[in-house]
Amino acid sequence: MSTPPQTHYPDTSTDAFSSAEAVDSLKMTSSEKRASWSLAFVYALRMLGLFMVLPIFVLEAQHYAGGNDPSKVGMAMGIYGLVQALLQIPFGIAADRLGRKRVIQFGLLLFVLGSWLGAVATSVDGLAWGRALQGCGAISAAVSALLADQTRDHVRTFGMALIGASIGLMFALSLFLGPILSQWGGLSGVFAVTAILGVIGMAVVAWWTPKEPELHNANKLTDSQIGEALGLRATLLQPDLLRLNVGVFVLYAVQLANWASIPAMLVAAGVRPAQHGWVYLPAVLLSFVVMGGTLFPMERRGKLKPLFLASIVLVGLVELGWYTQAIRVQGIYAIEFLLFLFFCGFNILEASQPSLASKMSTPATRGATMGVYNTLQSLGIFAGAVGGGLLTKNYGATTVFLVSACLMALWFVVASPMRFKQSKIVN
Repeated sequence: MSTPPQTHYPDTSTDAFSSAEAVDSLKMTSSEKRASWSLAFVYALRMLGLFMVLPIFVLEAQHYAGGNDPSKVGMAMGIYGLVQALLQIPFGIAADRLGRKRVIQFGLLLFVLGSWLGAVATSVDGLAWGRALQGCGAISAAVSALLADQTRDHVRTFGMALIGASIGLMFALSLFLGPILSQWGGLSGVFAVTAILGVIGMAVVAWWTPKEPELHNANKLTDSQIGEALGLRATLLQPDLLRLNVGVFVLYAVQLANWASIPAMLVAAGVRPAQHGWVYLPAVLLSFVVMGGTLFPMERRGKLKPLFLASIVLVGLVELGWYTQAIRVQGIYAIEFLLFLFFCGFNILEASQPSLASKMSTPATRGATMGVYNTLQSLGIFAGAVGGGLLTKNYGATTVFLVSACLMALWFVVASPMRFKQSKIVN
């Protein structure tokens, strides 16, 4: 006799639950909604502040001492991702030991101080120190772990999807707001606004985000729980988690590498830089609709793995599509359609991966697990930005897209054997 699949959902096959009760149990509680929206808002505020400098940093940095050195300017812009990568695991472990909210508030404080340092900087070196201090606020793991603590398995993907969606949305908004703010106050003004956003984030965590579970109150942790929380070796060596970590590295490396070439393609297609936001925003917003109509229904039916693998294939095909656009006269409609497809695949992968990672750990090791995950994410950002720029400079945009397509193919091979911890809902 076969063993029934394990599930975290109520047993709808018994008389204990009516169909209506079973459906209600699958919905988010008010506390889960509050946790999801508040933490997504915190993440969005932080990412908006970080993204707003990207479209203006290189141009505005020329007005600072040392701004005529492209290597120094590049390091000043990219050092944020490197510092994030170094500190994600320590912050994740600290979140397990000291409490999620304490670590998040401390990280946001460092982010605010780094933004202030960038606002008062008069040299590229000063900007680099400000960006590095911003990166010291490595709270991604703590935010993801806190959201995982406060949501049940079968609704967690929606909460993670809000955070994932905030990344794409804030990127699109930053293309509008960054240039506008720079006209008002230059790079200093953008950093000042970023500091204000960080302060707002601290207020949200303090007064809107629900209280974290007692397990992560430092006074409540037992010695055995502390030992489990520090079991980083076991966390690192989980095969399925290793596959997820490879995936998040590839996903962000490909995304950042693409943006070393796509703006130039848009210019070649006749779109002025000031109008690029009008190309990005519709693609991002429509992709959210597709994600909502596919990711959550497929997960509820226990079909997340096929969708996950299909999304990897989709992004790989988009890379090949961009390759064909890069070797001929670029068409704006073709680029727009490929952007839409890219964000469809990216958003599904971005939303589902952290949820899957959180399910592969116990509550006491969740911060460390998400720390490892976010370390690989940050390394992907750094590697993609640096590698994309070098490939474009030395070999052209076509090489960027071919390498990206190869990376997506490699990820598909790595991800295919992965076991998905999920529950199938039987009607």
